[in-house]
Amino acid sequence: MSTAPGFFVSFEGGDGAGKTTQARLLADWLGAVTGREVVVTREPGGTDLGREIRRLVLHGDHVAPRAEALLYAADRAHHVATLVRPALERGAVVVTDRYLDSSVAYQAGGRELAEDDVERLSRWGTDGLLPDVTVLLDLPPDVAASRRGGEPDRLERAGDDFHRRVRDAFLRRAAADPGRWLVVDGSGDVDDVQAQIRVDLASRLDLTPVVSEAVRTAGDAPRRESR
Repeated sequence: MSTAPGFFVSFEGGDGAGKTTQARLLADWLGAVTGREVVVTREPGGTDLGREIRRLVLHGDHVAPRAEALLYAADRAHHVATLVRPALERGAVVVTDRYLDSSVAYQAGGRELAEDDVERLSRWGTDGLLPDVTVLLDLPPDVAASRRGGEPDRLERAGDDFHRRVRDAFLRRAAADPGRWLVVDGSGDVDDVQAQIRVDLASRLDLTPVVSEAVRTAGDAPRRESR
């Protein structure tokens, strides 16, 4: 399988939906069942430049909405050019915690910028690269907020209405492109959510021979609460 083109999987959802945990678990499993190199990354922050942009947009002072969208797009353009595309070209599986759909949901849905403008910006910056599969961990904003710990960042402090608009934007995009999106209820415990992701993803990526193993592996592990 390592001679075939790589797989690109993104995780989306509100802050607190469990994306980071589920992305890591899926990456471990995909590496085991495919024998491929697996690259786990995130946006913003998957590169040195991205980590500086992450600091500015999430933990810095106020950033105007259009400037915020441009910063995320700059991070994404560099991330794809220097990390994502090279990995895919060598046949790796790339699993990213957030991609361009987050920009549309947060900067267009949340900040109420024009959706077409935000999407075109990221499509241009990435030369049109889209994931093979996008996993949306859907969770009501109040439930997601109750899971978050530590000092909230700029986006987490944006308010209930903002986060409702973000969730609505994610769900609209998923409904408009069911061939790319997997919508998963993020309210279950970690292992149940992971089992569903593995089964659905195995079908999408033509890994059906390992579906039963996906269920068995997740089912045998001790139950954990989602985070």
